[in-house]
Amino acid sequence: MEAGAIRPGYELWRPNREKAEAKSARALVVFLLLVSAGLALVITLGGWSRLEGGKIFALLYVALYVLFAFLVARWNRGVLPVASALAIILAIFAGIAAPAWFDRAKDGLTSPALPEDLLGLLTLLLVPLQVILIAVAMVAFNQDWHVEEERPIGEELPPAGPPDEEAPPPARARKRTTGRRTTRSTSTRRAPARRPRKA
Repeated sequence: MEAGAIRPGYELWRPNREKAEAKSARALVVFLLLVSAGLALVITLGGWSRLEGGKIFALLYVALYVLFAFLVARWNRGVLPVASALAIILAIFAGIAAPAWFDRAKDGLTSPALPEDLLGLLTLLLVPLQVILIAVAMVAFNQDWHVEEERPIGEELPPAGPPDEEAPPPARARKRTTGRRTTRSTSTRRAPARRPRKA
């Protein structure tokens, strides 16, 4: 049989994807990616007139995060380390950019579409959000969504029910006793050791 071929009557399935913790991790990663993309988009559009050279970079981040969310929703495990790496970079840039927005909240400076204090707060929120995204993405990556196994076609996992009650211990086999007493034959008895005679 060729490598990668499936035996007749069998199908491939991925048991790790059926676990509740894997489904929760996937949903949380998708949620964090979409929230990060939404915040980045609001900050970019809200401060568009005052952004210098980072407009294309910010829009590229938004597009990548939305793409990663779509791929993770389809159980693509390979984008999780890439998303974590991009989250580290975004957290660094957000930590540097947030104080700059607060510094612009002064009289005499033209304001962007959104108030500078609000933009600074949203930018500051991106930092812990990216840290959480990195942690959850690494947990999801270690869940091995890609592991495949063969199973007979039509076979499904049994529903998860309450744990079965402890089964009683197996009964010990009873020894059969008879009314007769077992006697040892004289041939099997050991003769007492004789003492040597004194000369």
